Amino acid sequence: MIVTDTNVVAYLLLGGVHFEAARAIYRRDHEWSAPVLWRSEFANVLAGSMRRGELSVTAAESTYGLAEELVRNREYFVPPSRVLQMVAASPCSAYDCEFVALAQILGVRLVTADRAILQAFPQVAIAPNRFVELS
Repeated sequence: MIVTDTNVVAYLLLGGVHFEAARAIYRRDHEWSAPVLWRSEFANVLAGSMRRGELSVTAAESTYGLAEELVRNREYFVPPSRVLQMVAASPCSAYDCEFVALAQILGVRLVTADRAILQAFPQVAIAPNRFVELS
């Protein structure tokens, strides 16, 4: 199992610069988990795609359903006190720290392309391409 940030889910389902890495990550470990927050973040990613004319409402709804399947039964609430402690010790947002905290709680890696997270939490966060190289 791994924790995946919302952008990795988006790369897998919508394409993008890290699509091939996201696909390789899924082949290596298809048990993706995330904090419940991922839902709102992913809906926002879909909203951006809709506004740019890349997705219809129907396509966005379908893509959201596929994303739900990726993390089915592996969504978690993260203790706010832990998140706030991480925010105080890093330049990362509370949103980002939820993903990091979940990975720490579960004792797994967080796969993310977010440079700030990668720099602030190198003991738990790993870039998509680096994760693939380790397999």
